[in-house]
Amino acid sequence: MKKIAFIGAGSMAEAIISGLVTQQVIDSENIFVTNKSNDERFDYLKKHYGVTATRSLQQLLQDANLVVLAVKPKDILETMQSIKEYIHEEMLFISVVAGVHTTSLEGIADKQVSIVRAMPNTSAAVGRSATALAANSHTDEVQLQTAITLFETVGSVSIVEETQLDAVTGLSGSGPAYIYYLVEALEKSAESIGLDSETAKQLILQTLIGAAEMLQKSPKTPAVLRKEVTSPGGTTEAGLKALQAHQVQEAFIACVEEATEQSKRMGNQISKELAKYVVPQ
Repeated sequence: MKKIAFIGAGSMAEAIISGLVTQQVIDSENIFVTNKSNDERFDYLKKHYGVTATRSLQQLLQDANLVVLAVKPKDILETMQSIKEYIHEEMLFISVVAGVHTTSLEGIADKQVSIVRAMPNTSAAVGRSATALAANSHTDEVQLQTAITLFETVGSVSIVEETQLDAVTGLSGSGPAYIYYLVEALEKSAESIGLDSETAKQLILQTLIGAAEMLQKSPKTPAVLRKEVTSPGGTTEAGLKALQAHQVQEAFIACVEEATEQSKRMGNQISKELAKYVVPQ
C-alpha cells in the first residue's frame, strides 16, 4: 500500500485508519481522507492519527493505488461522479457502502476497475470485526490480499461470493445488535431475580467472553458444548426448556432471515436507482 485515499470520515473509516496506523501497515503520512463538510472531524483525524485531511480531490487521489469508499449509500452516485476523472484502471476500490453492487460501481466509473466489497460490523471499533470480502472479476490475487491485510487490522476476514453478502449482512453485519439485545434480556432477568446491575453486568460479559472462547478453541460443536453443560433434571435443562417453549431458536433464525431479505430489498432498490446512470459496458 503506497497511498490510501478514504472517501468518507465516519466511524468505520476511523476504525480502519486506527488499525492501519496502530499496526504500522502504512505510514500515516500516506493516508489521505476527505468528507463533505465536517471540519471538526478533519481536525480530529489529523490530530489523533496524523493523516492528511483534504477536500482537494486531486490531492486526495493523485498517486493513490487504494481508494476506500466509506460514504452512505445515498451519496455513492455523487461520490463516484465527482472522482470519475481521477479514476484509472490500476486503482483498487474497497467499498463498505451497504447494498451497492460492484457492477453498479463499475458502470458509474465507466472503467474496468478492481473492486472489493466489504461487510464489516461495528466491532471494528475495538479491532474485533467479523468482515466478509467479495471481489469483482477485475481484482487479482495481490489486490485481494491487500484488502485482506487492511481488514485484518480490525478483526477477522472471510472471503465470500458477492451473492452471499446479503446473508453476511443478516448474520454478522447486524449480528452485534442481536448480541446486545440478548444482553439486554439477561440484564432484565438479573434484575428480576435480585442481582444488582454491576454484578450482573460483570457476570454476563464474562459468561459471553468465556463461551465465545470455548467455541473458538474447542473442536466440539455448539450442540455438544451445550449438552455437556446440561445435566438431566438440572438448572440448565430447566432454563433451556423455557427457551424452547418460547421458540427462541426459531426466533433467532427468523431474525437473521428477515435481516437478509431486507438487505436484498435495499440492495435491489439501490441498484435500480443507480441503473439509469450506469454506462453499458
